[in-house]
Amino acid sequence: MNRIMGALIGVGVLGGCSLAPPYERPEAPVAAAYPADSAGKGARAASEIAWREFFPDERLQALIKVALDNNRDLRTAALRIEEARALYNIQSADLLPNLNAGFSGSRVRTPASLSLTGHEVVSSSYQVGLSLASFELDFLGRVRSLNDAALNLYLASDEARQAAQISLIAEVAKAALAERAFAEQQELAQQTLSGREASYKLAKQRFDVGASSALDLRLSETLVLAARVALVTLTRQRAQAMNGLTLLTGKPLTDLPTVQPLSAQMIVAELPAGLPSELLTRRPDIRSAELRLKAANANIGAARAAFFPRVSLTAGLGTASNALSDLFEPGSRTWSFAPQLLVPIFDAGRNSGNLTLAEVRKNLAIADYEKAIQTAFREVADALVARASLDQQIEAQRATLDAQADRLRLADLRYQNGISSFLDVLDAQRELFAAEQALVQARLLRLTNAIDLYRSLGGGWS
Repeated sequence: MNRIMGALIGVGVLGGCSLAPPYERPEAPVAAAYPADSAGKGARAASEIAWREFFPDERLQALIKVALDNNRDLRTAALRIEEARALYNIQSADLLPNLNAGFSGSRVRTPASLSLTGHEVVSSSYQVGLSLASFELDFLGRVRSLNDAALNLYLASDEARQAAQISLIAEVAKAALAERAFAEQQELAQQTLSGREASYKLAKQRFDVGASSALDLRLSETLVLAARVALVTLTRQRAQAMNGLTLLTGKPLTDLPTVQPLSAQMIVAELPAGLPSELLTRRPDIRSAELRLKAANANIGAARAAFFPRVSLTAGLGTASNALSDLFEPGSRTWSFAPQLLVPIFDAGRNSGNLTLAEVRKNLAIADYEKAIQTAFREVADALVARASLDQQIEAQRATLDAQADRLRLADLRYQNGISSFLDVLDAQRELFAAEQALVQARLLRLTNAIDLYRSLGGGWS
């Protein structure tokens, strides 16, 4: 009896085949190379560069560390892993038989009117043993296919957490740099306002003594008012950027290291992008999509197996007696063995519907996988295109700033000597302020582009 049970269980656990279709990775629906230069000057891939190395600024490191510890979205992603692990453990338990130990006892009084002997009878029954309840012998791999699907979903949730962490690191860094850009622009606006207020006082004095016209005074006043509007706007934008950064980090920000200006940020910018095919292994969101596809593929095997007979086994082994003291006496052993064969005959199309559903979900998973690849390709391509021009844009903007500063100096000199009108000075001041703001924005774009490329290439996990 024991040998028969062991043989059946072994066949069910180890000898099952699988009706799931062989998994084949879909072809990547993208070009073989990026449209822009992907070589870069760095020798290491983004996925090999830890985020602390990529962001050497201590303040950025502190903000990212706080976010990794407190961000609620990342915490949710971690809990999703625990949820998927529990579901996998539940599903994998069906691969092995569930043994239960039990003890039961009963005493029954039969009245004399119902007793065969004409006397009342009190009977006792006690039983103790092990039981195996409805263990499916997985000849066609139905249970194993469900277990494979649960395993792939668990692994996909872990990859999704890595993708969430990469995105969080990038968003925190970009939010911190955006706040710094607003702060620098606010400081420039404050300096500009102070300078224009001083110029307005001089214009007022010149007007009072008849050395200048009312038009010049009004022009000087409009410069002051424009600087005030810019200062108020930038103050609001900086406060909102700080609020967004606080939300990302998950707690109020205090005791942070000294702030570094944008021009002093030493973020790694020259990253080699490699080939689009390398994204399949570098980016956790693509790996997560592929694991979900594998889970959908395994579910097809379980749906196919439902069309075939299913064998389950119920058995028990123990001892029984009508007296508790005789429960373990020789000859009291009991056993039961009840195999069951279920053959589907009519199910009103349920099994066909489940198979169709599994196949449709696999096709949906294929579409999601291909979309993830296309999205990753576009993100890298966009970052590479921007990288090729942003350095030149910063240099051009810096040269523009120098030219505008010199233009203002010459315009003011000509105005002081009565050669040109104050309108030339006004125009030069406006253009200089715009050039200063644009240079800050260009620096922010360059840093943001480096972060986007780092994230799109799968960097930020280690």
